[in-house]
Amino acid sequence: MHDIYALGARAGALLKERRETVAVGETSAGGLISASLLAVPGASAYFAGGAITYSARSIRGLAGISIDQMRADGIRSSSEPYALLLASEIRARHGRISWGLSETGAAGPDGNPYGDPAGHTCMAVVGAVSIARTLRTGSDDRVANMWAFAEATLKLFVEVLETTDPV
Repeated sequence: MHDIYALGARAGALLKERRETVAVGETSAGGLISASLLAVPGASAYFAGGAITYSARSIRGLAGISIDQMRADGIRSSSEPYALLLASEIRARHGRISWGLSETGAAGPDGNPYGDPAGHTCMAVVGAVSIARTLRTGSDDRVANMWAFAEATLKLFVEVLETTDPV
């Protein structure tokens, strides 16, 4: 099992030290990112909230993102532009939040309608800096991919927190 809780604890410690907050939007990780951040005692000091935006209904209702508008703007799910949009919108919906963190992908065993294979995900951090990355595990193991997606997203977040000045 991946030790995503250690990454959540590291991110939590950095957020507390910096007096910053985060809101999370995740799809294929299914809540593992949020759970890792919330497993830390005192998480209420930095965790503003989160949403699992797995369906069009939840994307619209929880993140305020219109699928029709995404299509009109040429943005598709499971892409870096969408990951940035989700991180931005989830951050905005939570008020004065330092960071938005997101993940969107295809855990498997099948790919998605856009031609991305199982094991494909995009993640983003939005705040003092905005960055997105893509991960392809090469695996169609749904559970293993969910853990890998959460781990990669948390690693990216810790990297950003360790290399940027506090907001």
